Amino acid sequence: MEFLTILLSGLLGLVSPVGIAVDRVAENAIRSQFASCGELQVRVDNAPSYQLLQGKVERLRIAGRSLQLKRQNIRIAVLELESDRIEIKPRSLTRKPQLKKPLQAGVRLVLTEEDINQALLSPQLRARLQKLNINLKGFANIRTKTVYNLVNPQVEFLPNNRLQIQVELQEKGKSKPFLIKAESGVSIVSGRQIQLVNLVAEVDKVKVPPEVINLILNNINKRLDLRNLEGGKLQARILKLKIRQGEVEMAAFVRIDPS
Repeated sequence: MEFLTILLSGLLGLVSPVGIAVDRVAENAIRSQFASCGELQVRVDNAPSYQLLQGKVERLRIAGRSLQLKRQNIRIAVLELESDRIEIKPRSLTRKPQLKKPLQAGVRLVLTEEDINQALLSPQLRARLQKLNINLKGFANIRTKTVYNLVNPQVEFLPNNRLQIQVELQEKGKSKPFLIKAESGVSIVSGRQIQLVNLVAEVDKVKVPPEVINLILNNINKRLDLRNLEGGKLQARILKLKIRQGEVEMAAFVRIDPS
């Protein structure tokens, strides 16, 4: 969800007295948030037009395909966004625009399996993987005081809201890694938390015991709680999460409070 903060914060610069070319200016502003865009359409509903001078926009709609993010190094196959009324403090228009009222929007995203696997190879996401602290204490030949790296991660989207993850656990200085495979269902709890459910996993073809599975689930599910975002003025509620062969679709409501 981090990219939503970047995108929605970029919308603040749209409300300025730019005359009749507001749709084009808005499109350029949105385009600047991405490294590349396949297709992008932006529509600003703003009647009467003098509202721009007051820092107001009735509604903003965005539809894009094949959008490459700058910072997270991931491509979005489909992005659709529709905002509620946007209000900016008029005195901030000539400086750094600031929200007068919360910015709210509905967002629909589609991510492909291929694009996510490509993103997992990026240095940013690889660094985050190292912080997962997957606890396999006492299992197989894994030593708790040894330094391991998670390498070659891959995800596969399966029917019925399930996914399969494969990653290698590489001990520093050793040539042969441990191969970890896991398959899990995905569910949404109260729109606030993504949870892995019915997880099964194996290390080098040996099943991981239930007590270790529970430790892994507890660690990961805590990190997937969207309430972790709320300290940064961003709130999000997931309305839909659908995993099917080769892609995942998500619809969400997001809100940025004035800062």
